[in-house]
Amino acid sequence: VQLQASGGGLVQAGGSLRLSCAASAGTLTNYVMVWFRQAPGKEREFVAWISRGGSNTYYGNAAKDRFTISRDNAKNTMYLQMNSLRPEDTAAYYCAARGRVGLSTYGTDYPYWGQGTLVTVSS
Repeated sequence: VQLQASGGGLVQAGGSLRLSCAASAGTLTNYVMVWFRQAPGKEREFVAWISRGGSNTYYGNAAKDRFTISRDNAKNTMYLQMNSLRPEDTAAYYCAARGRVGLSTYGTDYPYWGQGTLVTVSS
């Protein structure tokens, strides 16, 4: 499957953005999916995970209570709604997928990656 992330941009602190991750080849129905992010000079960080059907989700500490992961398999697209954004959320955000079911917060467990979309939150 080929993934393409979009929706990043510049937003003021306290604002919102919705990221999308679309499959340009293959169907997302067979994959669990995640969002990771990487800020300049920092390690990649797990953000959120969603099961194949979308009924189960899991969030990293930075995303809890502010971000919502969802998916629309009919549209072959996954989303990350980000609210109450903070300057420390500034990062490149990446979507990823794997065929194996179950939760993993390790990037090395995901063989398929999008190209990343940049989110910049100004103070």
